[in-house]
Amino acid sequence: MLRKIPRTVLVGALLGLLMTGGLSSAQAADHDPVGPRLTERLQGLIRQEMNLVETATLELWKGMVVGDLHKVAEQARAIHNSFILKQQLTPQDKQDLKRAVPAEFIAQDQAFHQLAAKTAEAAHGGDRALVQYYFGRMTSACITCHGQYATDRFPLLAPKKSAPAMHHDH
Repeated sequence: MLRKIPRTVLVGALLGLLMTGGLSSAQAADHDPVGPRLTERLQGLIRQEMNLVETATLELWKGMVVGDLHKVAEQARAIHNSFILKQQLTPQDKQDLKRAVPAEFIAQDQAFHQLAAKTAEAAHGGDRALVQYYFGRMTSACITCHGQYATDRFPLLAPKKSAPAMHHDH
């Protein structure tokens, strides 16, 4: 049955199930998108990583809903191993990345990949509840990061700005 569901429907369902009303004001710190500040090469590498993460996340989710913890562990490990700084960055790429993104961005990315590793460990241990917990945290991390650093690509995740207070003279 899952094979007949379009990929976009699965992504939408996944996000719909896991989003709980958007970002809190603490999570939605006002950040500029980092994509435009990246070199073309870094943009390509991050795009490759995001495509891998998206595909693995969908497969991980499918594994969760059918109870295939082996598949869950495999896909969570693939997400963990996609960590961009462990891949093909040259010393120049690392310098360019440091200049383009705040340290918080790197810390959030590292934390996300650690959550993927914990998801894999929970799956290996057969703990479905813990898998669901970590998967929820992974998804929340994606939403938070996209809402902080990729609003150019995900404008619906941009923090809502409150309207300025209207002062009336009487």
